[in-house]
Amino acid sequence: MLSERRLEVLRAIVQDYVGTEEPVGSKALTERHSLGVSPATVRNDMAALEDEGFIAQPHTSAGRIPTDKGYRLFVDKLTAVKPMTAPERRAIHNFLEGAVDLDDVVGRTVRLLAQLTRQVAVVQYPSLTRSTVRHVELLSLAPARLMLVLITDTGRVEQRMIDCPAPFGETSLADLRARLNARVAGRRFADVPQLVQDLSEAFEAEDRGTVTTVLSTLLETLVEETEERLMIGGTANLTRFGHDFPLTIRPVLEALEEQVVLLKLLGEVGDSGMAVRIGHENAHEGLNSTSVVSVGYGSGGEAVAKLGVVGPTRMDYPGTMGAVRAVARYVGQILAES
Repeated sequence: MLSERRLEVLRAIVQDYVGTEEPVGSKALTERHSLGVSPATVRNDMAALEDEGFIAQPHTSAGRIPTDKGYRLFVDKLTAVKPMTAPERRAIHNFLEGAVDLDDVVGRTVRLLAQLTRQVAVVQYPSLTRSTVRHVELLSLAPARLMLVLITDTGRVEQRMIDCPAPFGETSLADLRARLNARVAGRRFADVPQLVQDLSEAFEAEDRGTVTTVLSTLLETLVEETEERLMIGGTANLTRFGHDFPLTIRPVLEALEEQVVLLKLLGEVGDSGMAVRIGHENAHEGLNSTSVVSVGYGSGGEAVAKLGVVGPTRMDYPGTMGAVRAVARYVGQILAES
């Protein structure tokens, strides 16, 4: 365990390096921070931190920079994330509040996160498997052709055309619509198959074929839409950090193009907690020079998807974590109100 004083020295090194982009020396630390000890003591503390792998000396520079291990301890010992100011909170709310549908919510969230953090923003679409049914609409397009519209609690809308085995009257259609919503509205998608399995038995024999077809289409929609989708933005922000990537930025860009990689990263976040993966903690080799800050978002306290940012390990962790958490909270509120 590090002493509190050495932890303070490490915090000061991280803050200075993130702020100045320059390796930090003991003289600069004692001038910029009220550490309450002599420069000689700070030098001894820095030597001990280096011996334990929390900081390193790049090239022949007299200064030191944090290692992945040093950033990890810094994040673990954070007493608080940086709160958003009142104008920032208003700006977030106003920016997201104007969204017209789910695609717009996700698109605005990506742009907002990228602007706030000046990193690469990644937002996962709400998963149908974690969603609940808000409403099922059935519309008659022709005597034997229907449209099924599935609306989720997260504002997601799925449409399917259905060719019926026989003409289906308006009375039967209204009856099916009412019975279907009575069973599934407000219920989780995972529960839907069991809730509708005997529904066709409530209809006359000549209508059962169409009811069965409608139910099959509904269940197929749930299966088809389990494929996860995400949106990414702000990739150009990485070009500002060229010197933070030891060799080239290409491996990072290639990793960001692979949605499977990003979904796996986001999947490591617990439903409610925030996750910070630093440097080599990221399993994908292309992201070994980056940090990923991510959190779940959703309505009613349950996460339906994840969002986060990817940037260099030399990151303003308190500010980035505060921004990611604040945006996730506002997105959750908007989904709940939509």
